[in-house]
Amino acid sequence: MSPKEKIEKLTAELRQHNYNYYVLAQPTISDYDFDIKLKELAALEKEHPELADPESPTQRVGGEVTKEFQTVKHRWPMLSLGNTYSEQELIDFDQRIRKAIGDNFEYVCELKFDGLSMSMTYQDGKLARAVTRGNGYEGDDVTTNVRTIHSVPKKLAPGDYPDSFEIRGEVLMHRKAFERLNDERIEHGEVAYANPRNFASGTMKLQDSAEVARRPLDCFLYFLYTEKQLFKTHWESLQAVKRWGFHVSEHNKLCSNINEVLKFIAHWEEKRFDLSFDIDGIVIKVNSYAQQEELGFTAKVPRWAISYKYKAEQVETILEKVVYNVGRTGAVTPVANLKPVLLAGTTVKRATLHNANEILRLDLHQGDTVYVEKGGEIIPKIISVNTTKRQAGAEPIAYVTTCPACGTQLERKEGEAAFYCPNDEACPPQIVSKMQHFVGRRAMNIDGLGDETIETLYQRGLLKHISDIYDLKNHYGALTSMDRFGEKSITNMLDGIEKSKKMPFEKVLFGLGIRYIGETVAKKLVAHFKTIEKLQAATFEELTAVDEIGDRIAQSLVEYFAEPKHLQEIQKMQQDGLQFAAEEKEVVLASDKLSGKTFIISGTFERSRVELKEIIEQNGGKILSSISAKLDYLVAGDNMGPAKLEKATKLNIPIISDGELMGML
Repeated sequence: MSPKEKIEKLTAELRQHNYNYYVLAQPTISDYDFDIKLKELAALEKEHPELADPESPTQRVGGEVTKEFQTVKHRWPMLSLGNTYSEQELIDFDQRIRKAIGDNFEYVCELKFDGLSMSMTYQDGKLARAVTRGNGYEGDDVTTNVRTIHSVPKKLAPGDYPDSFEIRGEVLMHRKAFERLNDERIEHGEVAYANPRNFASGTMKLQDSAEVARRPLDCFLYFLYTEKQLFKTHWESLQAVKRWGFHVSEHNKLCSNINEVLKFIAHWEEKRFDLSFDIDGIVIKVNSYAQQEELGFTAKVPRWAISYKYKAEQVETILEKVVYNVGRTGAVTPVANLKPVLLAGTTVKRATLHNANEILRLDLHQGDTVYVEKGGEIIPKIISVNTTKRQAGAEPIAYVTTCPACGTQLERKEGEAAFYCPNDEACPPQIVSKMQHFVGRRAMNIDGLGDETIETLYQRGLLKHISDIYDLKNHYGALTSMDRFGEKSITNMLDGIEKSKKMPFEKVLFGLGIRYIGETVAKKLVAHFKTIEKLQAATFEELTAVDEIGDRIAQSLVEYFAEPKHLQEIQKMQQDGLQFAAEEKEVVLASDKLSGKTFIISGTFERSRVELKEIIEQNGGKILSSISAKLDYLVAGDNMGPAKLEKATKLNIPIISDGELMGML
């Protein structure tokens, strides 16, 4: 047998043994014999390096140590999907799509893996970078760990793939491998993981890639991103990436209509327990990329995809007490303290009750026996009460009327479910939570100021408001007298505070913790108003005129800036050097021929829609997200959604072709 044949034979054998051991948990060879074969393969590869396979079992051992995971911004945001547990909501989803793009479309159904989302970039056929989802806009670079996963190609065989592309997938651990490893942890006196997903997630966060390599992970790939669109449909792209050597689920299905989707969901609801890994539902995507583009996105989720989640396991336990948490916006949330019970692999002691309406809906009484479920949420929730076990004379649970933290009378706005404590300047949990939000990774990202440190500094009287963070440099002596505050940690913290002054305006605005102002809304407000002065002076009407800013957000801003204490805080932070103006980027326009004109692009064109958008903006025009009386032109291509056409016609909005658009230039 030639060296080439020996290498190929050993490689195939070892891959099969890895699969038997890690996935099936049914080894057909001893560890000693496996190691002997691995050493034999390594020796042959060393002797004949030109024959070595980049995907060889000898190359998956890790060994690099990552001191700190680098944060990387996603080129394409990793958005979550909208969830539903209801077939009727799926039918409603289908009807919304039909209204928008007509009846001529298909769906792709995929298993919803219960794992860790991962984005991988390939350059010239080689794995260049792997990044976790993180907050959807930036995540951790875990490339060295992902390189150890056997089903992730480090180098692709020659093929028709582009020089550069990004591929998304889910890292998971198979059930039998999880059970085997968890048993080993228990034998060694280590804490067991609750479920395979937690084990996979914990493994990805390890800093030693050699340890990651010893833990069997798998990865299914399910979405391709390229600079230039290579395929017309998602289904075509799945077949292509499978051909390129990626691990794609064999259970994906192309469906012609919603009835086929519902059959697929019903099939896997019963059969999911036969799989070697956990799934918690089905993902449904519109197949055509042009139609996906036509449907677009909301601020948080794509309109062309949804996930159907299977109902979670339920258990029965005793309600011991209802306590109340006060959040940073002042919302008072009831939480049920429960008699501990095992649910979906974890011991549950608490469950969310959402708001006063939920307590009334459940008709909760003291000491009730309740049904608890984990319905896709981190915190379990009470589903219903077993009234047959209710104790005679049990008192109904009465929602509190005053803040449990500061005693202020609670308020409830018309049309809202939550009660709020209005004492945002003197209610301890609100103040602490606001500061914790401000210094957090998604906002100002201040190193050395964690949740516990904020709590400690508040209790010591060194922090009472967000602006006090920038005065900490003047309290060095007080800081050194505190337990666990060494000179190095104080220096790191003060350096982190100083660096945060360079964070852009949208991060500062988000960090202020104004009710309803999330990251996306903060970016839109900053892009429109440019400075805090203009934002503070904006009227309700001027705010709602901004794209995607509704009445609720506008009212919240008006009320926030009407409070003198808030204006004083902002003024103090401005004096400390924080950024309250957008960084002006010089934009060189090709012309101003479309200045003051607004456009929506809908349908498919010979040019890409991105190119058309750039042409409009480079000539002074503005792109809107929805059809309204503010719109000047609808640029219509093939397969345009009937709903947009109907609305534009009703509002007498001029409908032009891409050719007519170019004629305007």
